Amino acid sequence: MIKLMKNLEKKDKIIILVIALLVILSVYLDLKMPEYMSKITKLIQTNDSNMKDILTSGSFMLLCAVSSLICTIIIGYLSSLLSARFSRSIRRKIFTKVESFEITEIKKFHTASLITRTTNDVTQIEMLLAMGLQLLIKSPVMAIWALMKIVGKSSELSMVTGIGVIIIVITNLIIIKIVTPRFQKIQTLTDKINGVTRENITGIRVVHAFNAESFEENRFAKVNNEISSIHMRVTKTFALMDPMMNFVMHFQHLAIYIVGAILILNSTMSDKIDIFSNMVVFSSYGIQVIISFLMLTMIFMFLPRAKVSANRINEVLEEDISIISGTFKGKTKETGTVEFNHVSFKYPDADEYILKDISFKAEKGETVAFIGSTGSGKSTLINLIPRFYDATEGTIKIDDVDVKEYDTKALNNKIGYISQTAVMFTGSVYENIAYGDNGKRKPSLKQVKKAVEVAQAKEFVEKMENDYSSHVARGGTNISGGQKQRLSIARAIAKNPEIYIFDDSFSALDYKTDSLLRKELKEYTKEATNLIVAQRIGTIMNADKIIVLEKGECVGIGTHKELLKTCNVYKEIALSQLSEEELKNA
Repeated sequence: MIKLMKNLEKKDKIIILVIALLVILSVYLDLKMPEYMSKITKLIQTNDSNMKDILTSGSFMLLCAVSSLICTIIIGYLSSLLSARFSRSIRRKIFTKVESFEITEIKKFHTASLITRTTNDVTQIEMLLAMGLQLLIKSPVMAIWALMKIVGKSSELSMVTGIGVIIIVITNLIIIKIVTPRFQKIQTLTDKINGVTRENITGIRVVHAFNAESFEENRFAKVNNEISSIHMRVTKTFALMDPMMNFVMHFQHLAIYIVGAILILNSTMSDKIDIFSNMVVFSSYGIQVIISFLMLTMIFMFLPRAKVSANRINEVLEEDISIISGTFKGKTKETGTVEFNHVSFKYPDADEYILKDISFKAEKGETVAFIGSTGSGKSTLINLIPRFYDATEGTIKIDDVDVKEYDTKALNNKIGYISQTAVMFTGSVYENIAYGDNGKRKPSLKQVKKAVEVAQAKEFVEKMENDYSSHVARGGTNISGGQKQRLSIARAIAKNPEIYIFDDSFSALDYKTDSLLRKELKEYTKEATNLIVAQRIGTIMNADKIIVLEKGECVGIGTHKELLKTCNVYKEIALSQLSEEELKNA
């Protein structure tokens, strides 16, 4: 929690200081009222007292009450302002940190957990600051100050107050000890329930298609019942606090009057007024002490969960980034070259290598294709170029510079990446194609139109209601898979990079569209390097160089015709898709 508070801005720290000063002033005013009450009690009991003095003390007492109310209102406003500013700042920092994560870190935390930490966990901290900060300052100050006011006035009445305080402290400590580990489990289960919900919504079509609604409901119910059960146990534990506090408060109130009555009976007439006055003071201050611990009790309802949430947020903010950006941003001797030099790769904590000793070089303007059976490592190899992962062994160079030396933004500016799964963002067609900051000016509408034309998307885009201004739903749910794929290809084309990476980006296209797109693409990107992962032989047979992968190893490099003669693996893949006659005529 303390680590998280280090993220407070200077203005926030000033607000906390103002809140602390106003709380102290409010406590002073609250504790001043019993003194005036004691004074009024003595004046009433004194025969020669003046009504003017009683009214004066009453007026001061009223002034203290009104001033304390004004302080409380200002404190409430400042606390709300502080909590809102702090939660905004923390959410921004979490989002920025997650933006710097690579796939390794995302897999470590899981998407559902990162969403929970950005929303629910930050909300817990916000609630603590909004409701608990003033109580956290006020309750100990009031308790200590009130005890100082009464200590020394009467040892018997002080002992009664002390016993009440001890009972409350012990009760709070026991309850905190019980609930803290349960709050940890609640937050973990919140991650899980978010994950189950997210999976169900994402795969809703499959759920419906397989009549798996009952299965999903049971899966959700299991997690939901578990989190509800823990919540109930925590709530029952906290339910003990209120009756315990009320019992101690009323018992103490009664005990003070019983002890006070005994003291009055055993005292002389001259001391009776002082003892009665002390009873009034002890009764008022004793209640203030109990109220202080009641406020602490309210804090204890938020603090354990907020502490767990703070630790979870700190885990994200303090996570070490596995992919460290280099510093190179300068010009290179070569342009558009990609070189793998004895590259091997295995996933973190894995035993077996996914890629083994891969070496090749793609020159500027070349089209290099990668093909192999499922699980041969094609997509993994491609993902090493933009540094989604770093090679375990060997080096990867772009324009004769190791990718690890590049500034991340400078490296990304050289690459036009089309992912295996087409990703669309909420916005217009234009916004999706002209997406991101690529170190250049955003593509103009003319450039976007050209990219759409090359990607064979012009026909369906211009048929949309508002053509390039037409709305694209989150995830592209209002367009087909093939349309999404063509728009994602257009996005990369509009970027006009040195190197294009197509990670099986033609799979959702029919053969005719695939053929037309590749023809247009070859002409448009003839000055750029094209790296293509594909399953179809027809997509890559005209490539300048084809690299055949089998179980993570390179088993063949060459043109389509060369590989048909020299590589059995490639020939088997080719024959599984085309007849011998089609291969001869290709």
